[in-house]
Amino acid sequence: MSTPRTDIEQVELANTAFYEALERGDFEELSSLWLAPTDTADDAVESGGEEEGEGLGISCVHPGWPVLNGRGEVLRSYALVMANTEYIQFFLTDVHVSVVGDTALVTCTENILSGGPAPDDSDELGPLVGQLVVATNVFRRTAYGWKLWSHHASPVLAETGEADDQDSPG
Repeated sequence: MSTPRTDIEQVELANTAFYEALERGDFEELSSLWLAPTDTADDAVESGGEEEGEGLGISCVHPGWPVLNGRGEVLRSYALVMANTEYIQFFLTDVHVSVVGDTALVTCTENILSGGPAPDDSDELGPLVGQLVVATNVFRRTAYGWKLWSHHASPVLAETGEADDQDSPG
C-alpha cells in the first residue's frame, strides 16, 4: 500500500480508521483517533489542565442522543455502544472531504447493518437491522496525524411514497 500524499488522502484514511475501529469494537484504537490534550502543545494550553481534555471542544451526537461534550463523555458513549452492539458494519457512501488549513470536514452517508445479542436459547446473532444515517466528522491536524474533533450523525427518514400518491391525479 502506498503512503498517502495529500491531506485529503490522510483524512480519508483517518475517517476509515474510525469506522473500522468501531466495527471491530476496538476501544483503544477508537480512543487514539480522537483529539487528546497531548496531541499538540496548543491543545494543552486550551484545555487549561482540565482532566480528560474537556477544554478541547470535542463533541459527539449519536442518532437520537443529546450532544455529548468532552473527551471523557464522548469516549464513554462509544464504550456503551460497543458493549451493547453484538455486530455492526458501516458501508460509507457519498463521502466528501474538505481541508482548510489544519481543519478537515468529512460528510458521508453511513449505511449501517447491525445485530443485537442472540436470543436466550441460541448461539446465533440476533436479527440484523439496516439503518441510514448522515454524518459529519470534523478532524484537526496534530503532530500525530489527523484526529477526530467532532462527530455528528443523524438518521435519514425513509420516504414512504405517500407524497407521490397525493400529487398524482386520481
